Amino acid sequence: MKTIYNNMKTKLSVLIVLFFVTVSVTAQIDRSKPPKAGPEPKISLEVPSEFELKNGLKVLVVENHKLPRVSYSLRIDNNPIATGQKAGVESILGSMLGNGTTSISKDEFNEEIDFLGASLNFGFSGGFASSLSKYSDRVLELMADAAINPLLTEEEFEKEKVKLIESLKQEEKSIDAISSRVRNVLAYGKNHAYGEYITEETINNITFGDVVAFYEKYFNPNNAYLVVIGDIDYRTIKKQIEAHFDGWEKSIDVSNKVLPAAPNAQYTQINFVDFPTATQSSITVTNNVDLKMNDKDYHAALIANNILGGGGEGYLFKNLREEHGYTYGAYSSLGASRYGLGRFNASAKVRNMVTDSAVVEALKEINRIKTEPVDPQTLRDAKAKYVGNFIMGLEQPQTVANYALNIKLNNLPKDFYTTYLQKINDVTVEDVQRVSNKYFKTENARVVVVGKGSDVLENLEKTGIPIKYYDAYANPVEKPTYDVAMPEGVDVKKVINDYLEAVGGKAKIESTNSILVSYEASAMGATIVSEEKRLDGKASQSISMNGSPMMAVVMTQEKVTMNKNPLPENMAKDMSIMAGLFPELNMLNADNVKLAGIESIDGKDAYRVEVSGEVISLAYFYDVETGLKVKEIQTTNMQGQTQSQETDLKDYQLIEGLKFPGVRSGSQMGQVIEFKLKEVKINEGVSDADFD
Repeated sequence: MKTIYNNMKTKLSVLIVLFFVTVSVTAQIDRSKPPKAGPEPKISLEVPSEFELKNGLKVLVVENHKLPRVSYSLRIDNNPIATGQKAGVESILGSMLGNGTTSISKDEFNEEIDFLGASLNFGFSGGFASSLSKYSDRVLELMADAAINPLLTEEEFEKEKVKLIESLKQEEKSIDAISSRVRNVLAYGKNHAYGEYITEETINNITFGDVVAFYEKYFNPNNAYLVVIGDIDYRTIKKQIEAHFDGWEKSIDVSNKVLPAAPNAQYTQINFVDFPTATQSSITVTNNVDLKMNDKDYHAALIANNILGGGGEGYLFKNLREEHGYTYGAYSSLGASRYGLGRFNASAKVRNMVTDSAVVEALKEINRIKTEPVDPQTLRDAKAKYVGNFIMGLEQPQTVANYALNIKLNNLPKDFYTTYLQKINDVTVEDVQRVSNKYFKTENARVVVVGKGSDVLENLEKTGIPIKYYDAYANPVEKPTYDVAMPEGVDVKKVINDYLEAVGGKAKIESTNSILVSYEASAMGATIVSEEKRLDGKASQSISMNGSPMMAVVMTQEKVTMNKNPLPENMAKDMSIMAGLFPELNMLNADNVKLAGIESIDGKDAYRVEVSGEVISLAYFYDVETGLKVKEIQTTNMQGQTQSQETDLKDYQLIEGLKFPGVRSGSQMGQVIEFKLKEVKINEGVSDADFD
């Protein structure tokens, strides 16, 4: 007890001392004057020691003995490669590399890396490894073996093809993926290495032999660099690299001609891609730029972009999010390229109803930085933020490795990074305006918009900006039409009644007292189970992961709870329509339900039925031919922000006279998760106690 008392007394004494020190220091500060700026931080990057192997591999070594760690960065410096009708071969190769060697199986290879507490990653343009210094020689040996003698098998090839095709299917419903593809094609052309895109057809054109041939032709030491940074001795590491990498044979010269970018647009224009089920619009103002790291404009261009859209302090963010609440975030980027293939992009995702306004406001902010001198304090703040991020980045070995490579690859002066901060701080208000006019080409910009045309086109036309129309693969198309004639006699009640007949008929539904249905999915290394229980006027859904409860929602006509906590009254009111055996039974007589038209879902016409709400709105899609529900969209609007969740329904199964989707799939955290029907119980397994 005495010891505890003495410890408490000591801690209290320290606090009292700290308090008086703080008061004393505060008393000496003259707050009528701004504090003096500290000395400019000095950047001191070690000049790498260099050597070259007989096979052409160039090695840069930076000794840093602060921590007992070492990192290796391997860069295969090929010019941009166009693969044409076999687009995707490089992606498949990249996913196969680093998973074993001809002498070590995939499992043994990965187990040893884990045992050593190391990391090792490969792609088709190189690799990266890091470890404790005491294991560095073995990790370097494994890295060399994986690069020189990769385990390329037909079995792994087939697996990676399937994965790549699946990822493409996920991207089909991503407005971001569509926007990126269309922008690349329009900026560079379909035959350009930066403009071509992967399709299921090009993947199926690829053979195992193509992957091996691509590796043998392009993955070689002729144009390769290895950067070593960390707690190593130059002479020792030189011997190790010579021992492990000397066997890597040269291949023939594979220099490729670098194609130029396509011309910028002749005039400002909207390039519109119709995506009928989109609940948001993707907007990107873009133009090609010829900016290189060794250009005198480089540092000023970085700061100009930082002011425009580098973060929460940027012009775009403050306007589109803070002032108008159009989006969660709006940002810009400006890419430098030694090939003259850089791009300027200013992007945001916004609600459908404000798409036109967001386009106008984004262009306004870009023009503002071109026509109005930036506020000097804003410039100082942008520099300070950039300098801080730059200095923090120096803590990462990968950053230092990239800097060493940049000097080599971009023909930069050796003091490029030691004078970097000084050049940033030398940027003037006039510099910002000058480079903004040079690189932010609003007069020749493409405004690429991917969104729901029936919701946004009419207002986009009112902006007065000419509109050109493209499909999801950047092929020019005619302006979409939305005057789909509704079949005679079809109204919202008929669509809903047809659905109820399609899933089993009113007689079967009326004889049903309860439904229990569960779905199972595998994602992120876990098994996820979703279970629904339904009674007349009541419904619940629970989610568990690997058997552990994650979320439980209970809905009745009176209230809605999530994990036993009541939701706000307006949200509960919107969700109550989903309670019951089938939401459609409630929708039949609701006054906030309407038939909104016919849209194409996976190539087939479907009726769109909308349920409006104050916070939560629903859109259900019913196949015109079968009557079955094929898609659900739930949109939540809170505090000026919009979030949507889409679910696709397919492969209906008949169980005890009722039909249920065999598969429910939707995107979660950027990954498409497919839930498969696990169990259905009719008139058993559900009681009123489940909704308490």
